Amino acid sequence: MIRTWLAVATTTMPRQWIRTVPTTWAALPSLQRAPVLPTAQYKSSARPPTPAASAASRPHSTQPTSRSTMTVNDPAAFRVTQHAVPGAATDPATAAPLFHPFTIRGVEFPNRISVSPMCTYSAQNGIATDFHLVHMGQFALRGVGLSVMEAAAVVPEGRISPWDLGLWSDDHVAPLKRIADFFKVHNGPKLGIQLAHAGRKASTLAPWMVKRGEEYMAGPEVGGFVDQVVAPSPVAWSESMADPRELSVEEIQGLVQAFADAARRCDEAGLDVVEIHGAHGYLIHQFLSPVSNQRNDDYGGSLENRMRFLVEIVEAVRGVWPASKPLFLRLSCTDWVEDSTWDIAEVIEVVKRVAPLGVDVIDCSSGGNAKHQKISLAPLYQVPFADQIKQAVPDVHVVAVGLITTAEEANEVVGEGKADLVMMARPFLRDSWVQSTAHTLGTEIAYVAQYERGRL
Repeated sequence: MIRTWLAVATTTMPRQWIRTVPTTWAALPSLQRAPVLPTAQYKSSARPPTPAASAASRPHSTQPTSRSTMTVNDPAAFRVTQHAVPGAATDPATAAPLFHPFTIRGVEFPNRISVSPMCTYSAQNGIATDFHLVHMGQFALRGVGLSVMEAAAVVPEGRISPWDLGLWSDDHVAPLKRIADFFKVHNGPKLGIQLAHAGRKASTLAPWMVKRGEEYMAGPEVGGFVDQVVAPSPVAWSESMADPRELSVEEIQGLVQAFADAARRCDEAGLDVVEIHGAHGYLIHQFLSPVSNQRNDDYGGSLENRMRFLVEIVEAVRGVWPASKPLFLRLSCTDWVEDSTWDIAEVIEVVKRVAPLGVDVIDCSSGGNAKHQKISLAPLYQVPFADQIKQAVPDVHVVAVGLITTAEEANEVVGEGKADLVMMARPFLRDSWVQSTAHTLGTEIAYVAQYERGRL
């Protein structure tokens, strides 16, 4: 019945209303795609131009629109020229601090607002889908200075869940480039991604798949890999998580190379920022904390040994990541447990070690490595970590995260010099935030041309 409707629709509508389905995605061998209908065409949502229309009468178009069939993912496809940088202050001199531009290496961010990486459990075999294009693309349209995509695993068994993004294969590059290209044609907002390995917290279910009181490991029936979970030491995060196998030194070295290979793919995809994920109880954090690292070799024991894995990753990633692009590092600045030495004092020592190796920005979070953690939640509760690192290591930039929700809070953090950037996640799941924040702070910012009529 559906086929019949499509056949009728495509034969009765004007030819110029029909566009071909992109063929690039069909070439991706590891993407498990939904069945494709026999017809190779679908209806465009836009009305066709009138015969009298011309490129001159459509000054907002970067390419003349023809009446011929146009490939959707062709670089020559229709684009609206943006005459301003979305999210940039019209007058930076009088703008609120949150809307001051910021440059790191060769990358300029139009403002100090960032979207934190958020797991969305929507990838297929690690490959970004249309969901990621729409989810991330909205932030480019809304003028977020930097949007960081979710944790992308450097090896398949390093995924938090079977539906996480991946960067272990060259097949992952093209879908990410599609998103990066979307950011670039919108003239200023920047795109980053996290490089990650979940370690002993790998192979879990998406939150909406778990019922209270049940185990949340992802078994083989849903594509999980509980028998491949690894960690610095064979210590499980909890009784409801997988029992990890201890990594050998050879395997550790292989993972260092995997992080470097992933960073190379990020550059090929055209991403602006790479963030190494060393927080929230995932593999790098597991090495840094004595709660999870009980090794007695060169990768365990003293702080110098516990940070060795991270140091080697930073060196490897910086070796392939262009000198013109910033390298971020997310760290948990405390374990929030009494029986751990991993706290802000040790974090500062690690930052002093990795900053000269090419880490430009420390993204200051906390916790996630111990079930018995006791976190003192409150608005801005993690901002003091960023402030302390900024004071102790002036050459490094810092990001503040954690229960920063209002325009006033974010502007205060930046305006008082406690952090160079602020990252938020949940506020962006509720609304676009940037425009309303600019309005609240009395700062006029640029909109994408298509959204100008929505100006507050």
